[in-house]
Amino acid sequence: MSRARQPPLVTGISPKEGPAWTKVTIRGENLGTGPADLIGLSICGHNCLLTAEWMSASKIVCRVGPAKDDKGEIIVTTKSGGLGTSTVSFKLLRPERIGILDQSAVWVDEMNYYDMRTDRNKGISPLSLRPSNPLGIEIDKGKIPQKDMEVMFPGMSGDFTSEKFSATWYLIENHAGSSFDQLKIAANNLKKQASKKNEGSLAYVKGGLSTFFEAQDALAAIHQRLESDGTERVEGSMTQRLENILNRASDTADTLFQEVLGRKDKADSTRNALNVLQRFKFLFNLPLNIERNIQKGDYDVVINDYEKAKSLFGNTEVPVFKKVYAEVETRIGALRNLLLEKLLQTPSTLHDQKRYIRYLSDLHAPGDPAWQCIYAQHKWILQLMLNCRDEFISGQRVGVGALDLEGDTRPSALGRLSHTASLKRGGSLRTPRPSTWRFETPQQVQFVEKLSDVVIGQLPNFWKLWISYVNGSLFSETGEKSGQVEKSKKNARQRQNDFKKMIEELTSRLVKLIRGALLPTTLPQGELSRYGGWENKTELSGAWLTQIIHIVRGCHDALSALEIPNDLLQVIQDLLLELRVHCLMMTLLHTTEDVKRLAEKEDWIVDNEGITNLPSQFEQCMVQMLQSLKEPLEIKPGEINVLQLDQVQDQATELSVSIMKVFIRCLEQLSTKTDRDPDASHSVAVDLSSPDRFTAVQEGFSPTSEQRLLIILSNCQYLERRTFLNLADHFEKHGLTGTEKITQVSVDTVRELDRKLFEAYIERRADPIAGSLEPGIYAGYFDWRDCQTPTGVRNYLKEALVSIITVHAEVFTVSKDLVPRVLSKIVESVADEMCRLMQCVSSFSKNGALQARLELCALRDAIAAFLNAESNASFKLALDALPQLHSGADKKLLEELLNKFKSSMQLQLTCFQPSSVQPVKR
Repeated sequence: MSRARQPPLVTGISPKEGPAWTKVTIRGENLGTGPADLIGLSICGHNCLLTAEWMSASKIVCRVGPAKDDKGEIIVTTKSGGLGTSTVSFKLLRPERIGILDQSAVWVDEMNYYDMRTDRNKGISPLSLRPSNPLGIEIDKGKIPQKDMEVMFPGMSGDFTSEKFSATWYLIENHAGSSFDQLKIAANNLKKQASKKNEGSLAYVKGGLSTFFEAQDALAAIHQRLESDGTERVEGSMTQRLENILNRASDTADTLFQEVLGRKDKADSTRNALNVLQRFKFLFNLPLNIERNIQKGDYDVVINDYEKAKSLFGNTEVPVFKKVYAEVETRIGALRNLLLEKLLQTPSTLHDQKRYIRYLSDLHAPGDPAWQCIYAQHKWILQLMLNCRDEFISGQRVGVGALDLEGDTRPSALGRLSHTASLKRGGSLRTPRPSTWRFETPQQVQFVEKLSDVVIGQLPNFWKLWISYVNGSLFSETGEKSGQVEKSKKNARQRQNDFKKMIEELTSRLVKLIRGALLPTTLPQGELSRYGGWENKTELSGAWLTQIIHIVRGCHDALSALEIPNDLLQVIQDLLLELRVHCLMMTLLHTTEDVKRLAEKEDWIVDNEGITNLPSQFEQCMVQMLQSLKEPLEIKPGEINVLQLDQVQDQATELSVSIMKVFIRCLEQLSTKTDRDPDASHSVAVDLSSPDRFTAVQEGFSPTSEQRLLIILSNCQYLERRTFLNLADHFEKHGLTGTEKITQVSVDTVRELDRKLFEAYIERRADPIAGSLEPGIYAGYFDWRDCQTPTGVRNYLKEALVSIITVHAEVFTVSKDLVPRVLSKIVESVADEMCRLMQCVSSFSKNGALQARLELCALRDAIAAFLNAESNASFKLALDALPQLHSGADKKLLEELLNKFKSSMQLQLTCFQPSSVQPVKR
């Protein structure tokens, strides 16, 4: 009958050699189906069954006994397979005998040390010890949060060293992803560990069983001898002799082993010291670790280690611990100084400031680091603002338009924060500039922009730091537990007034620096030396002042967006009000200068209405001025209407009136201007018949003084009729007051100029015509009392009419609207002169009366279109001065001669007919 299983076969042993009681692992095939199936195990002929531990059908662990043979096989015997064989052997090493005086080095296997500082927040003592993996399978950490585990298992723990250990918690936390087969393996491992603990003492007894038997036999023999002797402490008895022998042996042993035992005690002390160093290496290594972590900047690690050491060894009485802890405190003191130095360094970001304050709070730094930081930032910002002014005053930034703080190439803080207020609006505080702006921007404008960049770049972080200080958000959870948050809030309440003064000082310095650059007269005399110094800089125009107002408004909006109280920003509002008023006045003053220069742009080219470009340019200049004032006069939230201030109203009205008067004076100056080339002038009378007459007016036209008068008269009428009314509408549209006064004064002034110019022109044109009548009448010794029968109108009258036609052409060339006004005045002067001449004649002959009546009627009828009441009255008086015609023949002759005159002068006289006045075609 064959066996059910093959006999055991040993194919390997590890280690392959060693002294007695060496623990070996045997591997092979068919080594049994279980511990009960293993019935025999011998190594080198020594039975090792008592120390054998069956692990599996291919593995057995045991200890080699003190065999007689130095080398031998490993034979395994099982119930199921019988006596086995071996393909390997074990070599038993014989230990060298050590004399009683020979030194022996012994290494004591210390307990495994497990560092519990993997999670510092749990505050677990570094002395805690535990195995890393009790189940013996791969750990698969779950993703369930710690808080959820605490809710699921209230009052329990996943730490298997805890008294409240929960196996379910441990499995969910460390083996949530482990398979069922792995958990089965883990269960078997736990069973093996339990069986090892139970069989440990038994295996020890099995291994030294022979020793126990020998000791038992020796003790039994001594007991029998003592009983047979039957004596106790009798001199000479066996008991007495045995005691003496033992005492001598003890003394001899003490003598022999005193040095050995001393070395043993020293070794024990060293071992104990090493054990202490191992167990408390966290504390002993802490000073060096603090130094290393400080150099790396890992301040959080330093603080956590310090808190842990403080809780464990802060109150220790052990001298060595006190000494090491004192060194830790020294390093921490140096760290406090380092962090405080970094905290007070400038410039610094808000994030770094909060971080250093939190570190100092956790390290229980003395004083109030947060307030120290706020104070240092305040002083630094103040100095930064003064440095900005000094840079521009000293000329270090001449011609530089890019204004970046500390070499910062980012967009300006105005571009960032407005960014805070734009920042709430989303736009830049700076308006787009041409490519040449960099070289054209005045120093004052650059300075205000740079100053605003400084304020907007630094003040928000300064304010946020204070807010964090007030609400206690500067501190960590440790600071909250230690009561530092409440302490900080209490300090903040006590220092509110101090911080308010800091903000007031910052805004006040901002305002004073801007005043020094733009409004030095508003500063007290004692502050001019500190904030002024801009006397040699260019005076700013209204456009640049508008740019500055835009920047200051952006700065105010950015600070308002931080919810800084309005009362702290009122000084900026006051500055804005004065800047707006100053911008208004400077714009009006500069417009006055611009209007003065308009005279240089007069080209004397008239349009169909007889108007040059000058009134249009003047109106355009005024409209541009009003448009440029739109932003300064705009009323932002919290601002007042500057035009509601009585003094501002009066000044603006006076300056506006001054601008109007300046322009009217320009017209007056142009009317008397004589810088023309006489050869280039055109005689209207000569060129009247030329078809190129009106073209010549525009192409290279240099008007005569009379033409200048006419052109300016036409412009004056246009100003009164159109320009001043348009400007009044623009003034009202832009909210400027005093429009009625401005318009009335302007109209009165231009009317006065119109009167003067009109009289000057009439004097130049009417006097020569009227003056030529008397010599013409009496040419050739003509005598009214002795003259021939009239044959027609004499030449002097025709020449006078031609002169009037010449004036008509001259006026018509400039402006047809002026023709009736001018010609009426000319005709009035001529009629008056004719009346005077007729009234001066003492007597007329019949023919003389007829000749005079013919010429008066011919003249009156020719210029009938331009007769007014005065000229009609003059003609009537002149005719009344003549003898009346009584005969029908005289009346018929008069009518014939009048018709003959009109027929001969028909072409010339057509210009006097109203239907012939047509617009000049340009």
